[in-house]
Amino acid sequence: MSPTQPESELISLQRANEELLALNQSLRSAQDQLLQSERLASIGQLAAGVAHEINNPIGYVFSNFGTLEAYLERLFEMLEAYEQAEPALADNAIADRLAALRERVELDYLKQDIPMLMGESKEGLSRVRKIVQDLKDFSRVDTHQEWVWASLHQGIDSTLNIVANEIKYRADVKREYGDLPDIECLPSELNQVFLNLLVNAAHAIGPQRGLIVVRSGYGGNSGDKVWVEVEDNGSGIAPEHLARIFDPFFTTKPVGRGTGLGLSLAYGIVQKHHGRIDVRSEPGRGSCFRVTLPVRRPGAEGAAS
Repeated sequence: MSPTQPESELISLQRANEELLALNQSLRSAQDQLLQSERLASIGQLAAGVAHEINNPIGYVFSNFGTLEAYLERLFEMLEAYEQAEPALADNAIADRLAALRERVELDYLKQDIPMLMGESKEGLSRVRKIVQDLKDFSRVDTHQEWVWASLHQGIDSTLNIVANEIKYRADVKREYGDLPDIECLPSELNQVFLNLLVNAAHAIGPQRGLIVVRSGYGGNSGDKVWVEVEDNGSGIAPEHLARIFDPFFTTKPVGRGTGLGLSLAYGIVQKHHGRIDVRSEPGRGSCFRVTLPVRRPGAEGAAS
């Protein structure tokens, strides 16, 4: 029995409503990803500005520290000369006063401790300087969305330093880098991809200390492409979740621990670079995410001519 006209209209309306709901969901997802992307860009601009502001005082503190080291070296030379001349003093009272002063200020200890303190302070300054540089490299804002030739290894290393505090208590990191050419890309966006993969790998590690391996390679079966893998020996991903991990808002983390946008955003960035992101996982054994990217942006030559 065929449906009557009102029933047919009702079925058509239901289908149209379902299509509108699906379209609305897609638009919401796209809007949320765009907002997240803009938010990350704003954070990147803020981080770059803060790094620049910190870098200037660090520069002159580092310079002044070098000058202070030179002054102390001269001062120690002068002290040594005084010590050598001390036995020749004819006035015993002055000699006794100098000996008492030497003991009171613990001069021998100071001569050993001051260079050690200076060395540790200089090392600390160097580390702060490196962190600031890594922050600048990580958050380099592609203001006009200009594609540039960049080193993936430099981006990964900067990102690893940025997320070091997130990882260091959970896992060791092993780098297995191949020889990679520079690729044409948006570096700060790819750094965001690596950050998401590394943080997810760290969060997948259980109570026992784990291992995160970062590998890279070029060519082979990939052709004129490079690939980067982030592998962990954590909890793995359940088979029923694998097909959904790149869906917006999908997360297996507890409430408040994740938005479900990290991998979705990473997927979008990789797609934007005409690449692909694949995952293999085994529950209880860990997961491995592989990002494959072309060396040159497809259509770049045609766009430039």
